[in-house]
Amino acid sequence: MTEDLAHSPRACDGALVRVFGFLGKRWNGVIIGVLADGPSSFSELRRAVHGISDSVLSDRLTELAATGLVHRTVAEGPPIAVRYELTKSGTNLMPALRELSRWAEDNLDETAPTA
Repeated sequence: MTEDLAHSPRACDGALVRVFGFLGKRWNGVIIGVLADGPSSFSELRRAVHGISDSVLSDRLTELAATGLVHRTVAEGPPIAVRYELTKSGTNLMPALRELSRWAEDNLDETAPTA
């Protein structure tokens, strides 16, 4: 076989691997989507993201803050109030998430597995 006809191995785009490694983690994209509507408290997020436990929500918010997508603000109390909001980087992700949502509306059955 000549060099031109030889099969070259395929490689997945590294950036795509990173983004789906992060957004593919259950709840991350959903939390970002909820925060697109504006800052929220922990309890508001818990009510908006059906099926998430408090410990998982706390873990995901910590991860989102560590990646620079979410900013956590603590307001002095009493009572102490904690708010979460998208950073500029998180806001910049919203057009892509909206496109994924549109694609899902057009192409995924509502009964498609989510986990």
